[in-house]
Amino acid sequence: MTSKKNKGSKYKWVAFVSLWTFVLSVFITIASEVLLENIKSFILSVILLLIIIVVGVIFDTIGIAAAAAEEVPFHAKAAKKVTGARQAIFLIRNADQVANFCNDVVGDISGIVSGVIGAAIIFRFVAEEPAVDRAVLSVVMTGIIASLTVGGKAIGKMVALDKANAIIHLVSVVMIRFDRLLPGVFPVSNKVNKKRK
Repeated sequence: MTSKKNKGSKYKWVAFVSLWTFVLSVFITIASEVLLENIKSFILSVILLLIIIVVGVIFDTIGIAAAAAEEVPFHAKAAKKVTGARQAIFLIRNADQVANFCNDVVGDISGIVSGVIGAAIIFRFVAEEPAVDRAVLSVVMTGIIASLTVGGKAIGKMVALDKANAIIHLVSVVMIRFDRLLPGVFPVSNKVNKKRK
């Protein structure tokens, strides 16, 4: 029975992740393209690109922190009713799913979107400066995006391994704040609230 329940929950998770991957990728891509169409400034376009890269790095850091965090310290905090402690325990116990969502879903989407934005920036720049070689600019842009992403994630990994518990606690508190604004958005908060009852 237990194995069947575990398999069922895993299938539900796969369906949930697949759905959210589709929704997030479509939403973020459309939002990015709309912003790029309305942003005429080259600098602002680059800033948007950097924001997408930073989002990917942050979520990658969270995913690693969830896998590296220790559950025991949060039990004492939960006993003292420290805000976010119960959510932190849930995140740590489901570290594989958290890592999957943060590292794979959000990480991959940010990588794809950053590539799309990079290409859009190149086309705009070449349209304004026809003398510039588009092939060379594409290679340079790809290199910059890749180096910023890989370098940022390398730093994020170091921070995540060193401050795993603090990061997960902060994430849990942020989730609670968001759940108050948009109830039901985070399944984690719902499950923790049900356990309290």
